[in-house]
Amino acid sequence: MSRLLRGELIKAVTTRSVLGFALGGVAFAALNALAIAAWSGTLDEVPEKEEALSALPILLLLWGLVGTAGEYRHRTAAPAALVARRHRGVVLSARITAYALTGFLLGTLTTMVSVGLALPLLSSHPGPDLTSGDVGAVVAGNLVAFVLSAILGAALGALIRSPVLGVVVLLVVNFAVVPLLSGVWEAGVNLTPFGAAGVLSRMTHHTTLSVVSAGWVLAAWTVAVTLVAVLVERRRDLA
Repeated sequence: MSRLLRGELIKAVTTRSVLGFALGGVAFAALNALAIAAWSGTLDEVPEKEEALSALPILLLLWGLVGTAGEYRHRTAAPAALVARRHRGVVLSARITAYALTGFLLGTLTTMVSVGLALPLLSSHPGPDLTSGDVGAVVAGNLVAFVLSAILGAALGALIRSPVLGVVVLLVVNFAVVPLLSGVWEAGVNLTPFGAAGVLSRMTHHTTLSVVSAGWVLAAWTVAVTLVAVLVERRRDLA
């Protein structure tokens, strides 16, 4: 399993897309820090200041989806299982684990940028300053959201098996379905993976869902979709 995981890690970090998503995450982290801490006016509440430290977990959801679905588009998923002499479900589990580990590294990079840029800017705002505990909680929330989003994206990629279709579906859900749901049932948005990731990373605040509860919601979605993806992959192996 260690050799299999090592091989999947090498594939995950050497694809051309990983650099693009890393640069995209860093760019968003910097823009978000500037937009919230420097350009949005006076911030005098802790939740408002925490938002300046948030990142964009949805980006890694897309990355995991594109990377895993690309294995099927380029027809490398089945040969990988044959070479490894393992069941497809085992190979997929290793692939998802590789994306989780790489997602942690990408999340650490983007969070370092957001925290390093936002904290000096926030020092000039009135109201209570962010304590080390506040900053640590935001960093932890960001990292958990990044890792779970990467896992969820990889599992969705294994189910959808088309990068283009997967990206289109996610964008439609995020920018069309979720806003419609918000108009009908605002609290229900936080029960979606997108809403829960936003609360967990502090992009969304003043909600009825706590940060800890948001973590459980996102974890529940991630575990459920991952189990379905592995089971479906095993059925393909048997077929």
